[in-house]
Amino acid sequence: MRVAAIDCGTNSIRLLIAEPDGSGGLADLERRLEIVRLGQGVDATGEFHPDALRRTFAAVDGYAELIKKAEVPTGKVHFVATSAARDVKNREAFFAGVKERLGVLPDVISGETEARLSFLGALSRVKPEGEPVLVMDIGGGSTELITGGADGDLHSAVSLDVGSVRVTERFFKQNPVADDDLERAAGYVDDLLTGSGVDFDSIGAWIGVAGTVTTLAGVYLELERYDRERVHGARIPLAAIAEQLHRLAELTVDQIRALPSMHPGRADVITGGALVESRIAARVHLDHLIVSESDILDGIALQLIAGDTMPR
Repeated sequence: MRVAAIDCGTNSIRLLIAEPDGSGGLADLERRLEIVRLGQGVDATGEFHPDALRRTFAAVDGYAELIKKAEVPTGKVHFVATSAARDVKNREAFFAGVKERLGVLPDVISGETEARLSFLGALSRVKPEGEPVLVMDIGGGSTELITGGADGDLHSAVSLDVGSVRVTERFFKQNPVADDDLERAAGYVDDLLTGSGVDFDSIGAWIGVAGTVTTLAGVYLELERYDRERVHGARIPLAAIAEQLHRLAELTVDQIRALPSMHPGRADVITGGALVESRIAARVHLDHLIVSESDILDGIALQLIAGDTMPR
């Protein structure tokens, strides 16, 4: 059985084609990522920009070819849309374009469902030692915080309306980032974290997933090129997270883009993501963050293979 999971967020669209590995997990056949910035200007206008739709549809065209080549049946293709698609007035144009190319409609899932799928995916390939576990997914438009047991038992899930793109568009007028802009952004994120209901003091293990976290890990590891195998399972000391934010804040976008493992499409918003990560790091009482390359895509694929109804 082959399945295809697509995760379309505010900043990127990603594809996983996989099949069962015979032991309850996944065997990857194809993983792809394109930076399309679907959420371009959504925070200000409430609508998808025509250029953002064009970029996204071009990526979907490519994914449709890969899915066809892998002979994945339409019934085993699931296209999940997250933060940006929840907020817009013109999402019918987005729906129609995806349906035309893939034969399936986007499933605009709630923040809670996004969190649950991210938790399932993260724990599929990472076995934390402490409990409760906090899984963090910093996206472009939202940040998911999920707590639960190391066995996958979910305790709580919350989605906050803050991510790398939102922080950048709201607070960062320029790069390098001014100190007062950093302070205002930090205060905004801190207020959201305080109201999130997450008991950060009790966390026994902290796992970070998805593009912001993995990109920051690649920079911390000083990789000459991005290496998924080296990033997965990396442990980032909490002190290094704060240091990395201040290092990035002092650079221009061109200087950030020149970092060896940096994806060029993330260079202008990665400082915003680093700020969110650093504010969470300031609240947990642990030595390190564990980085996982397994995330919501893996969660979607596992549910497709199991034949479960996707939660709403």
